[in-house]
Amino acid sequence: MSNEQSIIYWCKDCNVPLLDKKCGVCEGEIFEIKLSGPGDIRFCSPYERELLGKLLLSEFGRDPLGERLVLLNKISGEDKTAQVIVDGLNIGTLLFDMSLMEHRFEMSEAGAQVLHGMVESRTVILKQTKMPLHGKNVSSVLIESATNDIKKGDPVIVVSGNLVGVGISLVDGDNMATPDGPVLRVRKISSSDLKLSSRVATIEDAITANLPHLRKIGKNAMNTIKGIASQKEHRKLPVHVSFSGGKDSLVVLDLALSALKGRDVRAFFLNTGIEFPETVEFVHSHCEKRGIELIESKAENAFWENLESFGPPAKDFRWCCKVCKLGPAGAIIDQCSEDGGVCLTIDGKRKFESFSRSNISASEKNPFVPNQLNIFPIRDWRAIEVWLYIHWRKLDYNPLYDVGYERVGCYLCPAELSAEYERLKDLHPSIYDRWNSFLLKWAKSKGLSDEYVRHGMWRWKELPPKMLKLASELGIETEPSSVIDDFDITLTSGFSPCREGGFTVEASVKGVLVSEASAILNMLGSTVFSEELGMVLLKMDSGTVKFFSSGSLKVTANSKEDAHSCLEATAKQLLRASKCTECGICLKVCPVNAIELGSEKGRVYINDSCIRCGKCTDGCVVLKYSDKILSAMLNGGK
Repeated sequence: MSNEQSIIYWCKDCNVPLLDKKCGVCEGEIFEIKLSGPGDIRFCSPYERELLGKLLLSEFGRDPLGERLVLLNKISGEDKTAQVIVDGLNIGTLLFDMSLMEHRFEMSEAGAQVLHGMVESRTVILKQTKMPLHGKNVSSVLIESATNDIKKGDPVIVVSGNLVGVGISLVDGDNMATPDGPVLRVRKISSSDLKLSSRVATIEDAITANLPHLRKIGKNAMNTIKGIASQKEHRKLPVHVSFSGGKDSLVVLDLALSALKGRDVRAFFLNTGIEFPETVEFVHSHCEKRGIELIESKAENAFWENLESFGPPAKDFRWCCKVCKLGPAGAIIDQCSEDGGVCLTIDGKRKFESFSRSNISASEKNPFVPNQLNIFPIRDWRAIEVWLYIHWRKLDYNPLYDVGYERVGCYLCPAELSAEYERLKDLHPSIYDRWNSFLLKWAKSKGLSDEYVRHGMWRWKELPPKMLKLASELGIETEPSSVIDDFDITLTSGFSPCREGGFTVEASVKGVLVSEASAILNMLGSTVFSEELGMVLLKMDSGTVKFFSSGSLKVTANSKEDAHSCLEATAKQLLRASKCTECGICLKVCPVNAIELGSEKGRVYINDSCIRCGKCTDGCVVLKYSDKILSAMLNGGK
């Protein structure tokens, strides 16, 4: 993301956030706010506002924010973690503590300065001193007074003369006079005297101040839709909006209806069978209310039918996407495409949602679903722009956003935050009990504890460092008693002619994650990796390979010989990814430095500078005897 995209502005007079440097209401003072993380800032939901108020009340005895606009800016953390911005000030961080499995609020230096004078609790007064306090440990000799509500580890307001900041108490408040060792660590402290604005703005004020910007981005989005849909080769094509029931697809549906007046615009909905009831109800009611034709494709009970075979899906093992999304999506596109032609699909994907989406173009052919051309009219929008548009247009939206969900998807999705998953327990206890009972049973069969499930560790096939650290701190065993599948590849169908011409062969692969496959298969041809669908598509000169996180692998080629060649070459690289010892030989033989070992992308990662010379394959120790290993596995080969 560019620097410009990690910035918003604030009108001091109107006391509202701005997406442009100019306020649409006044000529008052505008100041800049630099955002951490991707900068996908949004308005605090009613549930989150209530939660924040309760935390402030329990920690400081008062919620001083009242009816003010509160913004949340997502930043990196164990789970849900967001900067809290009020009146243009970053007053702290709202986070979900994965150790305690509960929300916490950590005030910032600005937050301490705002709260000072408004609250009387969790405050330590220091004697005035010339010694620097910033980042220092303080002993009892500098303590003038401390409120008795302070517990060891609490964040506290620190005051020394005209300096105000934030610190961490190293002892209980009534032990501040203890002479042995430091009693307080000062994090940040300065003489700034920050206060909340005397003006309390509303969402309507924010809309009015940003109206020129909203009109501009709305017009640009509609021009993107019209520009592509009105091209000569697209004028007569059916137009559909991918309507998930989420906020982004809601906005593009409204934009499409406005941009393509007089043209038939339909909505399609992939019902995975594990959608929230609120989402299914909203999709149907919204389309009915607006007179929009809805095409729904249902996965029915597909998830539960495959669950025993695959186990719980994970962030790095999204077998569910193939079963619940890819099949139904293909069925819809086939239904929507006239005479096998292209179907125009307007989609609400945005660059700010994830790193994998950061390079979205205005339109793209879908490599995973034939006959689909996707248009992404709001690819550059941030969440705050989406929400301002929704409120400006007075659009009804999915009620899940008001009760604790930042994004709407399947209720048991491993990509969901633990903070959101905990809400399922309150909102739909019967659904939660069914899924949680399965997870506990599955964990027990693997020799893993209930705490492994409770702290959300089932959501990864291979735990990332942050979760391994958490497990270590909590004393949770992360190694299953049953051995993780070693590498294996087995033909599930022989080489056979396919209806469209050429030959296909299918196999089942164990011991390789789809992310690991994506990291290495680039050396065989061009690859496209979809984390959302849990699959990688490899295009080679002699054929095409699709590998799914479920372990399913399908090869399509012009001839039986080409299909076998593609299968064998792919199997070699998957074996290499699975068995890599990180010896470094491949690094030495690569003439273009295209290989990385032991990175977050996989044990072997081959970047786009690869010239596919094959020298790393020839020099790989793992592959020295691969012919014998693979011939035994692919015994139905030729």
